[in-house]
Amino acid sequence: MTTSGPRACFILLFLHVIIFLSLLFYSSFLIHRELQSHPSGAHGDIRILVWHWPFGRSYSLDGNKCLKMYNISRCLLTDDRADFSAADVVVFHHYELSRGLSSLPLHLDRPTSQHWVWMSLEPPVNNVNLIHFNGLFNWTMSYRRDADISIPYGQTMQGGDNLSFPAAPNRSCFASWVVSKYKPQQTRAAFYQRLKKHIPIEVYGRWNKKPLPDKKLLPTISNCLFYLSFENSEKKDYISEKLWRNAFQAGAVPVVLGPNKATYEAMAPPHSFIHVADFNSPADLATYLKVLSADRQIYEKYLEWHNTYRIKTYSDWRERLCQICVRYPSLPARKVYHDLDSWVNS
Repeated sequence: MTTSGPRACFILLFLHVIIFLSLLFYSSFLIHRELQSHPSGAHGDIRILVWHWPFGRSYSLDGNKCLKMYNISRCLLTDDRADFSAADVVVFHHYELSRGLSSLPLHLDRPTSQHWVWMSLEPPVNNVNLIHFNGLFNWTMSYRRDADISIPYGQTMQGGDNLSFPAAPNRSCFASWVVSKYKPQQTRAAFYQRLKKHIPIEVYGRWNKKPLPDKKLLPTISNCLFYLSFENSEKKDYISEKLWRNAFQAGAVPVVLGPNKATYEAMAPPHSFIHVADFNSPADLATYLKVLSADRQIYEKYLEWHNTYRIKTYSDWRERLCQICVRYPSLPARKVYHDLDSWVNS
């Protein structure tokens, strides 16, 4: 009885030490595992390997492009496949994968901490053969706002652009539309065929053999009161350069057909567009456009956003790729897309 007290205290102290060491070991294990998930993000540069360039057009990667061009530090881009084992992130563009122009490096020993990115700026209808890539990709890179790395075609920014626009009566073109891949079964094609019966629309592009070179695109559209920013797909968040560049940067008022109005309201400057869904028919829309064209004061209210907002467009794939490093620290470490098709078509 006389020795049981000290012995019990010793045993209790011993158990406390064991528990403390166990907790310390487990905590160290968790920290080590997290660092292994994002090793470069914690200690150095993030190395991003572009497995193949989108649509076969390569870009120069000499020097630190992310830092020099976009002021994004600790972010290195490479397209040298010999860097595979050292890459933190490998990016694959879907167009090349789906058409057999490139293949995944499944024969190589993929580091456990390496993340694969599925990238596409195309609407779902153009992203075919997705079932072959289930369980392989960790992150998605898309125009969609719910992508792991969201890379929209354009973005509304604070700060006016100080652009001056010619008075409405001086614009000799009522409305224009630039289209190259015209398909009669598309909603935009049917809407255009009905709309052109009520208002004059100047059409450019490969479809009607009137292509516009880049240097003439915006000057031509800027001579028009309205521009038809008609998307070829009415899918979630799909708002392409037809709005951001063709209409907004040319100073024309866009008439939009694509996602629902709420999507445009969330992404575009306030009171900057006219959505076709607000009208019962193309004829009703045409009537409204005619009213606007005759009233300079009402028309120019659609341009007032230029005083407080500006538009940033994205066209250089290097800038898009550098955005991975911006998002990297907050990206999920162990995410896997087991059903990529469901996400793309959701």
